[in-house]
Amino acid sequence: MSNEYNYYTPESGPDYNYEQNQEPKKKEKKKMPKLIKVISLALVFGIVASVAFQATNLVADRFLGTTENREVKSVDNTKISQSTGETAKSDIASIAEEVMPSVVSITNLSVQQVQSFFGGIQEQESKSVGSGIIISQNDSELLIITNNHVVEGNETLTVSFVDEESVEAQVKGTDAAKDLAVIAVQTKEIKDTTMDQIKVAALGNSDQLQVGESVIAIGNALGYGQSVTSGIVSATGRELDGIDEKLIQTDAAINPGNSGGALLNANGEVVGINTAKVATDTVEGMGYAIPISSVSDIIENLMNQETKTKVSEAEQGQLGIQGVDVTADSSEMYNMPTGVYVSEVIAGGGAKKAGITKGSVITGINGTSIDGMQALKEQLQYYRAGETVKITVATPEKNGEYAKRDVEVTLGKKS
Repeated sequence: MSNEYNYYTPESGPDYNYEQNQEPKKKEKKKMPKLIKVISLALVFGIVASVAFQATNLVADRFLGTTENREVKSVDNTKISQSTGETAKSDIASIAEEVMPSVVSITNLSVQQVQSFFGGIQEQESKSVGSGIIISQNDSELLIITNNHVVEGNETLTVSFVDEESVEAQVKGTDAAKDLAVIAVQTKEIKDTTMDQIKVAALGNSDQLQVGESVIAIGNALGYGQSVTSGIVSATGRELDGIDEKLIQTDAAINPGNSGGALLNANGEVVGINTAKVATDTVEGMGYAIPISSVSDIIENLMNQETKTKVSEAEQGQLGIQGVDVTADSSEMYNMPTGVYVSEVIAGGGAKKAGITKGSVITGINGTSIDGMQALKEQLQYYRAGETVKITVATPEKNGEYAKRDVEVTLGKKS
């Protein structure tokens, strides 16, 4: 049976038996034992392999950029390398650091009527949270853009800045159909230290967004404070029920509380206002934002409206109509504008005197769009009985189309 391994046995020494009178043979050089040869070849191979390995690493480091910044320390003649421990800052981290002072948290305290256990109606305080973006500052106010659904139904609005200082805010203007609102904070109410830390956001051009482009979302997710998520533009021109605007779709996480926050491009510019997400068990990564360029005119209009302060319920005026909502579905079905369908005009009321008729659709008040009775009632909270407001009304014509016009209505007292 042959051996599994072959063993090497060294040769014996030279032959010392010579014949007499024989001319001495020339002395042959000793041959190197095979073991020494093998060892020598192994050493040579090891050295060559080591040099080749180091050369390969050097080439790879040069061309593939795999080297790290290292601090070299000398110990006698031996060198060791140690990582410097510096934290690498990504582009996202740099953008977040730059833009976070422009994003605020918004707390909405409202009172809602709910049915009690015994069937009656009782009032219950409700708290909701959202986000906003500082977009401008005038002589007396800091102006913040957010979603209408973040501020609607509020009794009080509180804005919290990047340093966690909080100040009460008032509504400047809203557009329910576009789900937009501008709120204002009096600069005299903001501490100097806070003013030094906050900044006005830079607005980008959402028309130039491309599918696949990187985006970053910043907002007050779940009310825990500012957080950052990132993703890409999944699609543009998307539509959602209840929002009269083509939307940006993104897979950057947009959670409750992010509404009204900023969607940023790679330059740190606001290209969208985060507004909604699809929340089902079968859907993941579908968030939506209002493109900033598409609504810039509306935002400017809301910014230039008079800051609104609510009046007491006893002083609030009324239009003198009864109405029902014209939803987006109803609008499409019956070819009529969204707003409040006037089902009855009350005799002696302001609407009757101004010439508003049954069958008309109220779509706005003092430049603020109205998409239903809730929005109309909310706007009337800012006006006293006896004040005159501009009501935008759409009336049906013989061809079935609706024509819009503005009428001046003097508000009456609540009965």
